[in-house]
Amino acid sequence: MALAIADPAEMRAWSDATRASGETIALVPTMGALHRGHLELIEAASEQAERVVVSIFVNPLQFGEASDFQSYPRTIDDDRRSCEGAGVDVVYVPAADAVYPDGFATTVHVAGVTDGMEGASRPGHFDGVTTVVTKLFTVVRPDLAVFGEKDFQQLAIVRRMTADLDLGVRIVGHRTVREPDGLALSSRNRRLSDEQREAAACVPRALRVGSDAAKADESTVHEVLDAATKVLAAEPRAIVDYVALVDATSLRPVTEFDVDHRAPGRVRLAIAARFGDVRLIDNIDPFDA
Repeated sequence: MALAIADPAEMRAWSDATRASGETIALVPTMGALHRGHLELIEAASEQAERVVVSIFVNPLQFGEASDFQSYPRTIDDDRRSCEGAGVDVVYVPAADAVYPDGFATTVHVAGVTDGMEGASRPGHFDGVTTVVTKLFTVVRPDLAVFGEKDFQQLAIVRRMTADLDLGVRIVGHRTVREPDGLALSSRNRRLSDEQREAAACVPRALRVGSDAAKADESTVHEVLDAATKVLAAEPRAIVDYVALVDATSLRPVTEFDVDHRAPGRVRLAIAARFGDVRLIDNIDPFDA
């Protein structure tokens, strides 16, 4: 049975005792509303550590709009049952005032990799992410943490932060888990109407078309972005935020292909689009898709 812990001091004590016994700890940070993608992250974590902790915390600092924070799905009872079924050792469920007590005045900021894409569209979002992840790392004290590649920019930022601050946590990225039509699994998907859900399939379709364009001989970055953008433009219910091709490490925009970029693991094609009031993001490695 998974142990539920809400108090940071109790969580830290459990982790200290576990590490003292020689067992390793993997952390899967989540905001709840768990789905099959989260369960794959948990499975990956359990393959690499003796103990698995899943944190469930809807972090107010990473929401730019109060309405988005309020409407974010909260399914804590179902989430705890999912964790039980997945063999999780601890579900860490701190309250907001335990994470951000009165007088809390510290923000963790990572420069450079936060500037574009989500950073440009959602100012302050990644400061909220890096602040809460730092707090989770200092409380849970994991040996490794598993993040999904659907939030690829977040993954790159956490890697940069962890290395820069010598946090001693190994960051593991896990492939995006998708529906049969290619739509990336996301907790936000449950807020889509049937019509919006049908329309949202244009996002993975645009990524596939962009990937095909990238693999064509002597293709240009403009041709890749144009091919993906045309697919999105053909769907009237999609409101496109951005279509970007970026370096997979620096996340700087790629303006032209060189030899290094035409290989798996070097670039990412990313999309953000709204369907009604639901904003979805997705990305692929166009040379490994």
